[in-house]
Amino acid sequence: MLVSGMTRPRPVRGATLNGESTRFNLPQTEADGDWLDARDAIDGAAPRLRTTVTVERARTIISRNASPDIPFDRSINPYRGCEHGCIYCFARPSHAFHDLSPGLDFESRLFAKPDAAALLRAELAKPGYSARPMALGTNTDPYQPIEADWRITRGIIEVLAETNHPLTITTKSDRVIRDLDLLAPMAAKGLAAVAMSITSLDPKIAATLEPRAPHPERRLAAVSALAAAGVPVYVSIAPVIPAITDHEIEHLIARAAQAGARFAFFIPVRLPWEVAPLFRAWLDAHFPDRAGKVMATIQSIRGGRDNDPGFGSRMKGQGPWADLLKTRFDIAVRKHGLNAERVGLRCDLFRAPQGPQGELF
Repeated sequence: MLVSGMTRPRPVRGATLNGESTRFNLPQTEADGDWLDARDAIDGAAPRLRTTVTVERARTIISRNASPDIPFDRSINPYRGCEHGCIYCFARPSHAFHDLSPGLDFESRLFAKPDAAALLRAELAKPGYSARPMALGTNTDPYQPIEADWRITRGIIEVLAETNHPLTITTKSDRVIRDLDLLAPMAAKGLAAVAMSITSLDPKIAATLEPRAPHPERRLAAVSALAAAGVPVYVSIAPVIPAITDHEIEHLIARAAQAGARFAFFIPVRLPWEVAPLFRAWLDAHFPDRAGKVMATIQSIRGGRDNDPGFGSRMKGQGPWADLLKTRFDIAVRKHGLNAERVGLRCDLFRAPQGPQGELF
């Protein structure tokens, strides 16, 4: 169903429209619900959108990268798409590779990889495999709501725990504490660390910015639980959005330290490819009073554009606004004693998986 431009927010969804892929000539479509969704529409409001999950039979599970400004060279993505619906998510454009929209499709039409643990076991058993920290949560959240039923992330961690393989996790969900029985023993060996992403402590802002992610207080509670279990915890203030969340930097760092986090980092908002028009539409729907100011400030950080893809600068930004954000962040971190040490995960304990699958390689 073609739409000319839907700007009215759907209930508990991030994107206000489905958006158009400018790279693959994907037509702009509205993600359809079923007849129950249509029945739920009241007084002309957009119907609720149901989430669907498609099984993806991947042939490999470890993704490699050589980016000079990313602190890991391998990662695993148990899912494609993310129901959290964060409007700024830089992974949204990846849905265009499946002829799906980076907009509403990204957060409602998901893909799951149930064979992930078996594929990982096979890849770790290959001759010559050398362990380096494996990153989870680098594209979409490994603890998004469907993980409660699919448990793919837990299966991956079980293999990494069995083989003493180092692991980092980035998530917005307190569901991570479900797996403390695996993560705490790994952390005791120097094999695990978790980064909890908290962009705002304001429930109203969080509800529109990342509508299906857990409440910020639940995330802080998860930080406390992880820290109490001996798991090194980072708080990721990413992204920082000028004129919407930047005023919270100092308070976020204070609360993170109070909860037991030992480290923190931030990234100014990035708007690659199809994310920029989705973000602009979101601003028009939720913050029309300051949309122009927000985009002008973002462009000042990104060299006059909506996005700067350059290595290094894409993570830090440039210009007076970027410098001010960094100065404020550095002062707050020093005040609360964060980032005072370095945590290096151990790679020397790795042992290739044993058993019939391992013996094939």
